[in-house]
Amino acid sequence: MNATRGSFGPRAWHQASWDWRAAANFVCGGAGAGLIAVCGLSSALGRPAPWPTLLGVLLVGFGLFAVWLEIGRPMRALHVFFNPRTSWMSREAFVAALLLPGGVAAAAGLPGFATVAALLALCFVWCQARILKAARGIPAWRQTSLVPLIVFTGLAEGTGLALVAALAHGHPARVVFTLAVLLATLAIVRWLAWLAYRRRLEPQADPRALAALDSASQPLLWAGTFAPTVLVAFVALFTVALGDSGRMATGSALLLALAGLGAIASGMLFKFTLVTRAAYNQGFALTRLPVRGARR
Repeated sequence: MNATRGSFGPRAWHQASWDWRAAANFVCGGAGAGLIAVCGLSSALGRPAPWPTLLGVLLVGFGLFAVWLEIGRPMRALHVFFNPRTSWMSREAFVAALLLPGGVAAAAGLPGFATVAALLALCFVWCQARILKAARGIPAWRQTSLVPLIVFTGLAEGTGLALVAALAHGHPARVVFTLAVLLATLAIVRWLAWLAYRRRLEPQADPRALAALDSASQPLLWAGTFAPTVLVAFVALFTVALGDSGRMATGSALLLALAGLGAIASGMLFKFTLVTRAAYNQGFALTRLPVRGARR
């Protein structure tokens, strides 16, 4: 639903400035940054992850490319660097300018860059959350409680991607299960952050925005939280880990892959909905309206 000329006034209207291209920056960029952060943790624990790190870089790069396509004058994209003192979008751009080459260096195995890239990735997803927080005219975005929700969503998506990658590469069962436990933990924390965000948003947002968010919350609960937690618990109870040299059993690997994919897809759907469908302005706060012929 796009804003029309007659839609402006005291009643809320849907913003028409950001579409799927802007949403792609939050969807792909957040997941990619989360993946780079998890890969940095994996490298710190002695298990380098060059190819997943490179995938994270590509996702962040694609998200930035998508938002570049949305700019009315793409050749002026460098103007985003002009105002880092007050603009979170400028800060995101500066972090991205360091994250992309840092991620490539980490994927290439250069010493120390995995940690640097992980820290930059955390800064990147934090900047994305603050970009939404800075949009004060849109109740669904300006909530302080949205910041941790966006951060934990990116980390959950990144962990899901790292888990699927570890299963695809046949990593030892201990490594896979560590990622699975981290995924279940982040999924639960993300859902708690969603509950806090939804509760604070209730008295402020337009009913249409709440309806859109509530529709996206169902996959976030069942596919993104309940399923990963139950599947990881099931694997923990009924799968025998074979040690560092062993491999996860095929059935257990399939269950954990479903857990990772559920966490990824539900998080991406939530962020896409947040940016494209729940972005209703608050309308003008007019407590008194002038009436022709009425006495002052």
